[in-house]
Amino acid sequence: MPFPIRFHHVSVSVADLDAQQRWYAETLGFTEVVETFEVPEAGVRTAVVQTADGTRVELIERAGSTRPETFTDPMDALRAQGYGHWAIEVDDLDTVYARLTGAGAQPVWPPADAVQAGARFAYVKDPEGNLIELVQPTV
Repeated sequence: MPFPIRFHHVSVSVADLDAQQRWYAETLGFTEVVETFEVPEAGVRTAVVQTADGTRVELIERAGSTRPETFTDPMDALRAQGYGHWAIEVDDLDTVYARLTGAGAQPVWPPADAVQAGARFAYVKDPEGNLIELVQPTV
């Protein structure tokens, strides 16, 4: 028998914690700071931020970190194993896509029909190039 699990958070490594924390708050509603942590000797700062409904993202900055590879789209990201993107569910895909791209997100894949009938999806990159999927499920 499977044991119960619940999603807790996703972690995103960022170059500028303060700038990314502002962007995630202003564009996606991650306004509540649940936890911060620093390891000065390692040059690490983190902030776990949360939306009103409890969705959490941990933004982690490490001095000197680099992006080993950039991807042009979700299919390109599949060339590397590991996490390729994280996805959020939205009620109005077109509005959210326009808002994010208007606030500095790079458009990657415009809103399109998904495999599931009636569902739609799109992809953007946050200002540092982290891939985010937007999913509007069927009603």
